[in-house]
Amino acid sequence: MSYKTVLVHCDGKPNTAQRVAVAVQVAQRHGAHLVGVHVQEPFNVPPFTEGAILMDDLYTAYDATAKADQAAAAAIFEKAVKGAGISTEWRLAKGYADAELAVHARYADIVVVGQADPANESLTPTDLPETLALSTGRPVLVVPYIGAPPKPGQTMMLCWNASRESARAASDALPLLREAEKVIVLAVDPRSSNQGHGAEPGADVAMWLSRQGVEATVQRDVAADADVGDVILSRAADHGVDLIVMGLYGHSRVREFILGGVSRTLLARMTVPVFVAH
Repeated sequence: MSYKTVLVHCDGKPNTAQRVAVAVQVAQRHGAHLVGVHVQEPFNVPPFTEGAILMDDLYTAYDATAKADQAAAAAIFEKAVKGAGISTEWRLAKGYADAELAVHARYADIVVVGQADPANESLTPTDLPETLALSTGRPVLVVPYIGAPPKPGQTMMLCWNASRESARAASDALPLLREAEKVIVLAVDPRSSNQGHGAEPGADVAMWLSRQGVEATVQRDVAADADVGDVILSRAADHGVDLIVMGLYGHSRVREFILGGVSRTLLARMTVPVFVAH
């Protein structure tokens, strides 16, 4: 298994270059075709707009901004792929980012998007990574808005809770896990059982990984009263992890929204790229 088509979202914002650089690296490692997609959001008329002249002014401003964003995104993509030695493709879609990217993502092996930057306004939905993972069946690599390490994936952490979601994430991340110099399997508050973690939590997934050519060390931790997501981020910092792999929404999405949950914590507070799958 390897990634042969990598899709990257290019919205033209300042941190677009960071995620495109990560996407280029993934494509280079796997000899993949890289597709850059820019989505032009539709013109939405304000609810209390009156007068044809005002409407024309609003549309003129929208059109100028849309063209500037498209040009900026295309320039960033072209600069990143120049001399990279990979096949590339540029696409322009029109519509809402989550819906349009979902269509393109279904024909890719992995999708690279950016974490929402609270300091910069954007029409891109803040929950774009979750939406794409849930609606496409494709893994999503989320790049922090603060940037990514030069070569993410050298030291990886697989968050393991013996769920369907964590198993899916581990399987989808195998091409990256095989290339890592160090892999840590982190199990937080694991409970021995015949139906989940087994008699020795973490041992079964470590054995499965070894048969896949991935040598991993297992670390079991206790969250106590702490948020599990915070425990994961803390251990990632302790071990110098530069890429976290996790299953998305082990509980129902409604429960995650109300109670918080590991997925929401990591995607909100991530300091290194996070690979998610559902």
